[in-house]
Formats: sequence, structure tokens, C-alpha cells
Amino acid sequence: MTADPAISLLIVDDHPVVRDGLRGMLESAPGFRVLGEAADGVEAVERAAGLDPDVILMDLRMPGGSGVDAIRELSRRGARAKVLVLTTYDTDSDTLPAIEAGATGYLLKDAPRDELFTAVRAAAEGRTVLSPAVASRLVHAVRAPGKEPLSAREREVLALVAKGTSNREIARELFISEATVKTHLTHLYAKLGVKDRAAAVAVAYDRKILG
Repeated sequence: MTADPAISLLIVDDHPVVRDGLRGMLESAPGFRVLGEAADGVEAVERAAGLDPDVILMDLRMPGGSGVDAIRELSRRGARAKVLVLTTYDTDSDTLPAIEAGATGYLLKDAPRDELFTAVRAAAEGRTVLSPAVASRLVHAVRAPGKEPLSAREREVLALVAKGTSNREIARELFISEATVKTHLTHLYAKLGVKDRAAAVAVAYDRKILG
């Protein structure tokens, strides 16, 4: 049996000591391969284009180019890499823009190393990763006053979204068109009072719709 290929990473942080620490931690564990580093968001976008990593560990507040701007640009370019935000900030003004820009997950730098490893693996698989503190903030920020129940089909779509399944894959699995998938997403976003996939998953877990 062949071993699973290592998850390739790009580390983005304006502090060299932090980058060195993350590189050392990841390279000392099996299953991870650090392809390179970047010191700001602009460099991150350039390096991601050349290195094509599986996962980008992205700091948010960096001189010369913020993490949110980089995430937004990576999403615009259709980059394959999943972005896992790794920062010291868990305020709403940092969390929500990063998630809305397209980050797959959001983790705080004080997370234990095993939690970081688990988050990287989950992000590589396209699964939403939110530290408990961030998930709580996100849920409270986007919780809608109404709680109209989801239809059976909307629940099916939401469950697949939580697994990181793309619209095209959802359409194929449920034998419906991509346009119908988008319609279901629009309806369930409205019912949950959210604007994107990550927020929908967070609220669904909070309301015990998932899990």
C-alpha cells in the first residue's frame, strides 16, 4: 500500500521567526512538505502561482499586503490552494472579511500543534476549519432572528457543503443541475441568515442542523 502524498504548504507571515517556527514544526511531522514562504500578501499570491501548494497558512495583518486582500485575489484567480488563516486576531473585523474572502479555515496562533496539524489536513480536504473562539464569534455575528426550517433537499446540499463538496460535485451526486444547487444555496443562506458557505456550516452546527 502506498503512503498518502505529503500535503504541500506555503507559509505566509511577516515575521521570519514565526515562519521558521512553523516550517520546523511542519517539517518535523510526517505528511507535510513546506514548498516556500512569503512575507506579505502580494508575495503570497505570486509564490502561490509558482509553487501551487495544497494549503496556504496565511497571516492577516502584514505590511505590504494584507492576508484578506491576498485571499480575495487568490479566489479571483481560481487558485487551487486552500487558505487556512493562522493569526493572533479573533475579532469580528478580522474574522468575517477573511471568511467572506474565501478562507477555508481560521485558526489562532496559540492553537496546540496537533490542532494545527489536524486543521491543515482538514483544509487540504476542503473541509471548513474554525477554532472554537472564532466559530462562536462567527455564529453570533451572522445568526438570523428567524429560524425557518430547511427542506430535506437543502439539508442534503448543506451536508455536502460541510464536506467541502463543490457545486458541480453536489449536482452530480444529487442528480440535479448546478443552477438548482445554487438556488438551494441561496434559499438556505437566507433561512440561516448568512452570506457564504463557511458561515452556513458554522450556523448549522450551532443549531444542531448538522452533526
